[in-house]
Amino acid sequence: MPKEFSRSRRVGEQLQRELSALIRREIQDPRAGWVTVTGVRMSPDLANARVFVSVLDEGRDHAAAVAALNHAAGFLRRLLGRSLGLRVVPRLRFEYDDSIARGAHLSKLIDAAVGRDREAGGSGDAPEADGEGPGVPGADSDGEGRS
Repeated sequence: MPKEFSRSRRVGEQLQRELSALIRREIQDPRAGWVTVTGVRMSPDLANARVFVSVLDEGRDHAAAVAALNHAAGFLRRLLGRSLGLRVVPRLRFEYDDSIARGAHLSKLIDAAVGRDREAGGSGDAPEADGEGPGVPGADSDGEGRS
């Protein structure tokens, strides 16, 4: 029976939880600011971990925050070694994850497009949104359902 989660995935999720708490409690560097750990990718041998972080404060320089975390990587690794029961604690490499900023930007674009549609007199709804017309699964060309 195959495992539902691989060991590297389980260790990565545990590292993400622990690092989130450690960064919040232990890192005193003001360059780190408000960061959140968005994901961890482990190497197959569990010796290296790519830690993806996002900076929540838009006014902060994300490169400085990542540099501060990479500078504190050894300290965080030592703390992880105390809290996790791993034989080898992975080397940490922090990288900026722009997915949250990208998602917020896309959301603003969508909101602006919907606002322009409403100003132009459109309802903002797609023609297929009412359940009629083509594109409805199980409907024939005449709009009748299949029997």
